[in-house]
Amino acid sequence: MSGKLRIHVDQDKCQGHSRCKALAPELFDLDEFGNAHEIGDGTVPEGLEDKAYLAKSNCPELAIDISED
Repeated sequence: MSGKLRIHVDQDKCQGHSRCKALAPELFDLDEFGNAHEIGDGTVPEGLEDKAYLAKSNCPELAIDISED
C-alpha cells in the first residue's frame, strides 16, 4: 500500500499563472496576489492523485513538488 501524496508550492518560484488552481481547484488556493498555495497541509485526498500530477506537469515555473509520506 502506497503512502499519501503531499503537494507543496514553492513560493519563491510561483509566478501566479494559476494553472494548478484551474486544473485542480480541490488542491490549490490563491492568495491575494494570485499566487498559488496548497490547501491545508498539502495532503492529496484519495482519488485526486492524477490531478496533483497534472497540476505539477502544467506549472510553467516548476513550482509544485509532490512527495509521498
